[in-house]
Amino acid sequence: MVRSGVKKIGIMGGTFDPIHLGHINLAMDAKKQVGLDKVILVPAKLQPFKLDRKTASAEDRLNMIECAIEDVEGLDVSSLELDSESISYTYLTIRAMRDIYGEKAGLYFITGTDSFLKIDSWKNSEELLRGCSYIIGTRPGYKQKELESCIERIRRDYNTEVRNIKNTQLDISSTEIRKRLKNGKQCRELIPYEVEKYIKANGLYKE
Repeated sequence: MVRSGVKKIGIMGGTFDPIHLGHINLAMDAKKQVGLDKVILVPAKLQPFKLDRKTASAEDRLNMIECAIEDVEGLDVSSLELDSESISYTYLTIRAMRDIYGEKAGLYFITGTDSFLKIDSWKNSEELLRGCSYIIGTRPGYKQKELESCIERIRRDYNTEVRNIKNTQLDISSTEIRKRLKNGKQCRELIPYEVEKYIKANGLYKE
């Protein structure tokens, strides 16, 4: 557990292609429920599980995040992974954040159920599981027993803090958003207005 008075920093990675209201709500729910000082969104340059998929440019994805969080207190963005020449391995990001915020800071990696259940297969997973705490966003009833068993094991084997929060439920995916935009449909209820404006102004996600 993090001692009183020590900064608590949330870290939320992803492709953010594009960022949507589901991302923002998860970040804000994590901040509020765990008492984080801030949440840093870290867009990936190359994700090891998505090397075969074309994404919007690093610049566009970073700009969209900046548009989305401009007026949202407590959210920040880092180009740490975008500035790297290597694949975006989470353990390297946690190392870098530890260098920035110091050994005493409480680092909390925010993720969803499916990703957390696969965390043992991540690069340098043992270092990763010992190097920070975890906040898991879930959907009601979705793999809950499997998740609870995984959380119990991680806590026991690695002495790691894991929090399973009750986050706002929004059925949104970046894949569906890209599909709708490609077909000329509006996405006002799925992405922030400023992000939709940016997408249209820059002709993103067209054929």
